[in-house]
Amino acid sequence: MAYPIKGGAIIAGIGQTEFSKNSGRSELQLAAEASRAAILDAGLTPDQIDGMVTFTIDTNDELALSRNLGVTGLKWWSETPWGGAGANSTIQHAAAAVTSGAADAVLVYRAFNERSGRRFGQPNAPRDGTQRPVDPYYTFGLDTPAKTYALWYQRYMHEYGVKNEDFGRYTVVARKHAATNPAAWFYQRPITLDDHQASRWIVEPILRKLDCCQESDGGVALVITRDERAADLPNPAVRLAGISEAHFSHGHVMYNYYWDDIAGFPEAKWAGDQVYEMTGVGADDIDVLMIYENFSPVVFLQLEAFGFCGRGEAKDFIADGNIELGGKIPLNTNGGLLGEAYIHGVNNVLEGTRQIRGTAANQVAGAEHVLCATGAGALILTPA
Repeated sequence: MAYPIKGGAIIAGIGQTEFSKNSGRSELQLAAEASRAAILDAGLTPDQIDGMVTFTIDTNDELALSRNLGVTGLKWWSETPWGGAGANSTIQHAAAAVTSGAADAVLVYRAFNERSGRRFGQPNAPRDGTQRPVDPYYTFGLDTPAKTYALWYQRYMHEYGVKNEDFGRYTVVARKHAATNPAAWFYQRPITLDDHQASRWIVEPILRKLDCCQESDGGVALVITRDERAADLPNPAVRLAGISEAHFSHGHVMYNYYWDDIAGFPEAKWAGDQVYEMTGVGADDIDVLMIYENFSPVVFLQLEAFGFCGRGEAKDFIADGNIELGGKIPLNTNGGLLGEAYIHGVNNVLEGTRQIRGTAANQVAGAEHVLCATGAGALILTPA
């Protein structure tokens, strides 16, 4: 599903809470704090918001959040499935609403207590207390994300001779970027490759603890509107140049085992091809790359799928310093989900917005094209 956003949708405002392991407040309060910050950043008032988009797995009811914010009426709302793989989908829904005229200003939000509340990385029962449905994956013990994805990554490692130590080189860069980002949970806490290799195994020999994203408490939000309002905004508007999603009948968001060749990421390649075609921007034009990385190996697969290096070349591409600040393509300049916080990848869109605005903690000079990649989705941001 591709959406070139020909009508001119922009990110007008962004907001977030602090990122922690124990917020000490409800998920609704986190959503309200982040949303209020985004609305104020856009120079709007809550009663000017007439649309909302969030994830199906977000616990915060739209009407409850509206009451707490002072939003008086909604003309549009929608929810997108899955977690980080659908982070760009929320932006896509909001852009569709404002460019079609279904809404004027749409709030996108994601908030949770993922560490102090329900821990997403654990094989917990659903929130409603019911039993997890029996499926062929769960029956074979694939009851956590780390186990689920490790099978896929293992094939990639086998095919291209990649070792866990190679994955660690990405983690070191993510933590290096987080260490100079005051908003990051791991601010001022860089690591070495030895630290990575000393962290315990989660799924041997594929994933160590430091290959896994965080479990975070926090909230993020954005306000999407039409570009005709850009001149009236208190902060630079960021244009949504194009968004694409790629989902296949013989693929799966998590259990991606159906392809004849599972050492690649066909959804990511198709999403990238779509967004490059619709925007006229290619991999060589991207100034900053934001990759959703629930686990470090998926960075390798996406670097290759989105055309930044050839298949099997990501380990050398990273080892050569290409993804660091000052490198060929600075990657996850906020520290990403391993270093900043895991807010299902939406915090990466906020970082992309800051890079275009010129206000990021680790600012890339002259950034004009940011690609926010979620594997099955791609979003290109440019100045409005």
